[in-house]
Amino acid sequence: MQDQLKIAYLQSDLIWEDPKQNRKHFKQKIEDITKPIDVILLPEMFTTGFTMNAKDNAETMTGKSVEWMQKMANNKNAAVVGSLIIEENNAFYNRLCFVEPDGTIHKYDKRHTFSLAGEDKVFSAGSDKLVIDFRGWKICPLICYDLRFPVWSRNIEDYDLLLYVANWPKPRIQAWDALLKARAIENMTYCIGVNRIGVDEKENEYCGHSAAYDVLGNVMLPIKPNKDLTEIVTLERNHITFYRNKLRFLNDKDRFTLE
Repeated sequence: MQDQLKIAYLQSDLIWEDPKQNRKHFKQKIEDITKPIDVILLPEMFTTGFTMNAKDNAETMTGKSVEWMQKMANNKNAAVVGSLIIEENNAFYNRLCFVEPDGTIHKYDKRHTFSLAGEDKVFSAGSDKLVIDFRGWKICPLICYDLRFPVWSRNIEDYDLLLYVANWPKPRIQAWDALLKARAIENMTYCIGVNRIGVDEKENEYCGHSAAYDVLGNVMLPIKPNKDLTEIVTLERNHITFYRNKLRFLNDKDRFTLE
């Protein structure tokens, strides 16, 4: 069990529907990381941008992008996390893959597909929440629109870290900032969100605002808006233990059943 967990989160523009060039771009950004890290966090649909053209852009779990994630994870001795379009059993998923250095893959299919953009018409919604035990830390990874639904992220598993990968547009970026902070506070957990920048082919503008929050909702390490940057934040287990024992807010959480 590690007392610290070092997270590198990569805020970047994405090349529209070009997995090869996106993999090349992120390979360079990952190789530029010289400090030891535990987790590398990439944006939502990091190989294509947020496209509804699933048929022409989908890969499989044995495809080049997942294989690339395994290679990057092995090379850096760090988990690589991001979502991409996966076709499986004649259905398409916006699937987050959490890939460990030994090649182990944990998968999470986006629960809340973004109906405003028609994602629900193209992609099948997931039904299972994922909590991973990685290097002694319990990590819950989610995707973009999931951020708006606090019941789904409710910390009933006593996880230590909540991760969000996103393509969250600029016009609603105040909601992104507020909800990331809220998820940290209400779950007494570290919360990190990585969002893309740039303008996609649908003329949607993204400004980033990637950031890490501690269990009290204090912003730890934000990335400047509209900047292609990598930041590394160090999480401390003692921070979680101290405030959960002192304040004990999670002891009073509601019990519920999801349908």
